[in-house]
Amino acid sequence: MTTGGFASKRLARVRELLERHVHSGFVPGVVAALARNGEVHIEAMGNLAFEGAGSTTPMAGDTICRLGSMTKPIVAACAMTLVEDCTLRLDDPVDDLLPELADMTVLADPNGPLDDTVAAKRAITLRDLLTYTLGTGMVPAYPGTVPIADALDTLGEAGPAANRSRSTPPDEWMRRLGSLPLVHQPGERWMYDTAGEVTGVLIARATGMSFGDALRERICDPLGMKDTAFSVGGESIGRLATAYEPDNAATGEPVVEDGPDGHWSRPAAFEGGGGGLVSTADDYLAFATALLAGGSHHGERVLSRPSVTLMTSDHLTPTQKAVSGFGPGYFDNMGWGFGMSVRTRRTHLGPSVGSYGWPGFYGTAWYNDPAEHMTAIFVMQRAHAGDQTLPMWHDLWTAVYQAIDD
Repeated sequence: MTTGGFASKRLARVRELLERHVHSGFVPGVVAALARNGEVHIEAMGNLAFEGAGSTTPMAGDTICRLGSMTKPIVAACAMTLVEDCTLRLDDPVDDLLPELADMTVLADPNGPLDDTVAAKRAITLRDLLTYTLGTGMVPAYPGTVPIADALDTLGEAGPAANRSRSTPPDEWMRRLGSLPLVHQPGERWMYDTAGEVTGVLIARATGMSFGDALRERICDPLGMKDTAFSVGGESIGRLATAYEPDNAATGEPVVEDGPDGHWSRPAAFEGGGGGLVSTADDYLAFATALLAGGSHHGERVLSRPSVTLMTSDHLTPTQKAVSGFGPGYFDNMGWGFGMSVRTRRTHLGPSVGSYGWPGFYGTAWYNDPAEHMTAIFVMQRAHAGDQTLPMWHDLWTAVYQAIDD
């Protein structure tokens, strides 16, 4: 028996893996949403929390979770709506709306002192922001070893690792960013994270409204994404899952990183495009299926098909792939579109060539596979659990793809 091209018997393997993570105490609950050929299969198990509020509330498709970096593709889609209405152009400098990034300097040595710089060879464009090649971003380094890494870490106040900028007003955050040199020349290298934050500020200034309002008007409301926002309020707070620290081996007890009364329970001063959204599996499925359908969902078009094609194509050059990423070989099997990865080679039982999507800090992950007409979304809430190199993700994607039955 098949369900939308999945074998029902083989789908049980997905559930078995999810149950294993809940029963082992890795997470209190998890949701998987699989959609193929117009049919949707939801697996939800466990509860919103290990103890206290939410410990008796079952996980479900409408459980609200912190998206972390799964925010980034939604931000890119919103930016493309501004390209489509000719408010922004991909290759125009962003200087007029982001004067903090005009006439930038660039480090002579990415690991060297902050005052040893050269002039930027050109202005930063929207395309640079969407492809994460604006010249600055996350610099993995031990504290005290790389000056620019330490400086970038001070842009936002202390807070959840998925969005440390929540309490810094956007204008102040931009001022701080603009006062630092770029790490590389614009367009030279892919660098993670910061581009998503900058894109959110750009959207807010281009529309003359808050970033959250622009996102709601252009993406969330048209797609019916009623629980996707930068904070949770009112009665909805009862559906917000608790997020846990990555390692509690010292005590053997779960350690809460962000609870229902934590950072996302109140409006953010900075609505972060790098990782600030909360959402649900149901909401994200609406966004993902809209992209898979070429930009529309239930008759509501938010993007043109050419825009979706542009967003989901690999834009990195061989040179950028050779020197960019989190480590050697990071881009051997994938590239980068606008705000998300694009699969360029299939090496495991997992996403086909041309698949696109991205994971999030707290264990969320999403990929669309156009070749298989499939969307797959996983939602849990444990810090650093979104790392796709973890063995559990190899198993989860294997379980999804072995269930295809046609």
